[in-house]
Amino acid sequence: MNKIAFVFPGQGSQSVGMIDALADFSHVASHLRQAGDVLGVDLLKMVNEGPADELNKTEWTQPALLAVSVGVFAAVSAKKEVSIEVMAGHSLGEYSALVCAGSLAFNDAIALVHKRGLYMQEAVPAGTGSMAAVLGLDAALIEKACEDVVGTVSPANYNSPGQIVIAGEIKAVEEVSALCAQAGAKKVMPLAVSVPSHCELMKPAAEKLSADLAATDLVVPNIPILHNVDVQSHQDTTAIKDRLKQQLYQPVRWTQTMQSLQQMGITHIAECGPGKVLSGLFKRFDRALQVTPLLNAKGIESITSEE
Repeated sequence: MNKIAFVFPGQGSQSVGMIDALADFSHVASHLRQAGDVLGVDLLKMVNEGPADELNKTEWTQPALLAVSVGVFAAVSAKKEVSIEVMAGHSLGEYSALVCAGSLAFNDAIALVHKRGLYMQEAVPAGTGSMAAVLGLDAALIEKACEDVVGTVSPANYNSPGQIVIAGEIKAVEEVSALCAQAGAKKVMPLAVSVPSHCELMKPAAEKLSADLAATDLVVPNIPILHNVDVQSHQDTTAIKDRLKQQLYQPVRWTQTMQSLQQMGITHIAECGPGKVLSGLFKRFDRALQVTPLLNAKGIESITSEE
């Protein structure tokens, strides 16, 4: 029997024109229009026409990605009710999952992630923080390198075995990058990001977000969601809000998330949103999984006809 998990991408999957080939354009476009109405900006035009510099500002990236992901899910749901065992989202994608699992209202989520983006940008002055991807090096060696340098730096994303992203102050990230290269990393790549996510520098943003989360209505998700912070699902809305707060300054444990889904006997992964970033991680992690990025009508047809 097929066991399906839906996963939702985070920042890095956005691009101008990202909805051109997406399944059921009307659902995606309508969600972008609705999100734009909430924020008082033409988000659909920004996604379709750019400029890229504007779309890549985290306060617009986050609501745009959420709207597209939820729109794709609406397109899937309109075609057929899919039996979903569990959901997970990478960073921002956790909010998309909460909306699609009926826990968080779409308009509330749009307003929340817009503020989340603003708080993240405000927490670290431009040019003072950075992130880098370390490929082909054991996690313990990367963690040790972070401990050995002066300044704030730590693993931010455990994306897959052999792919870890570090984040923190620029100088500290550069020093850890050099140590990782000396230790035998296959590649160390600085990332073009505006904020160093999922590290201690984001604690001021988390405190601001906490007040907004407290004022936001949540209900228990109707589908279990594995959270980035602890790779557990929660049935208590206070616990969910706490995980969302912690997520800003603690690492995304995506490798453990994939391991947990594997242990649950998940056979199919559907990536619900633009791009194929998460699909690529799952394919490299477990070749036995059937992985479907829901990028067009063919993808939707595939996931809705396999039950």
